[in-house]
Amino acid sequence: MKYLKLFESFNEEDINSICKRYGIINYTINKDGSIDVNGNVILFNIGLTKLPLKFNKVNGYFNCSWNKLTSLYGCPKDISNYFTCKGNLLTSLEGCPKEVGGYFSCSNNMLTSLEGCPKEINSDFYCNDNFLTSLEGCPEKINGYFSCSRNKLTSLKGCPKKINDRFDCSNNRLTSLDGCPEIINGDFNCSYNKLTSFEYCPKEINGDIICSFNNIITFDYLPFSIGGDFYCHDNLISNIWELFGDYSKIDLFNDCDPIREPDIIILDRLNFFLEKIGKDPVNEVEGYKCI
Repeated sequence: MKYLKLFESFNEEDINSICKRYGIINYTINKDGSIDVNGNVILFNIGLTKLPLKFNKVNGYFNCSWNKLTSLYGCPKDISNYFTCKGNLLTSLEGCPKEVGGYFSCSNNMLTSLEGCPKEINSDFYCNDNFLTSLEGCPEKINGYFSCSRNKLTSLKGCPKKINDRFDCSNNRLTSLDGCPEIINGDFNCSYNKLTSFEYCPKEINGDIICSFNNIITFDYLPFSIGGDFYCHDNLISNIWELFGDYSKIDLFNDCDPIREPDIIILDRLNFFLEKIGKDPVNEVEGYKCI
């Protein structure tokens, strides 16, 4: 709170001088010492350890990325375009904007929580490359692409139920998709985790499924159809997928039920399935014990 007190101690001459120094124009000084800016605020990569002013509304975008900020005190409450504080030393989003008209990026920081971020993002939301272990506090609605990759997530609880573009939760520590959105209107990337199952997978995916580099052993729980392609290499199931490679046949494969966890295949059932779809029978499948 010391920053706020500092802002309030500025007089009009101080504020004008600071605005000139940082190239801020078309602004109005409010009674509480904050400023409204009719335009963009660019504080990019200039070595800031704290914001130089107390902002209120910005009718444009606000870029304070790639500095050394440890706090967002002084951030605007309302931004009509995008907001990015990417590449700082933030451990908390306390003080961040409550209304953002464009995308929101807090990636490449030291965040362990999303508490304090806006409830709704009108475009993309980037919180990748942090130290998040949970998505609690995540926006309730994201109208664009959502990236929470390269964190330390062990759960997706707190995630919105619907993502209106791609969803990338790759490179985490997920052992389950519990909490995953029910609808993803783009690609779904859950690669480089520790998943063993598609349980809690979204019911509707209108792009690709990218689940490579996990420990997935069955095709159970996948949606009946998807809008794009299916990529599962470097999973145990990839050795089976290579035998037929057609997503539309997965439901029939599951009906034939040839897999017995964790690595056993009933060969007669597998070959019955392959015969049904016009493929040659096999005597073995790499990585599985065939009985």
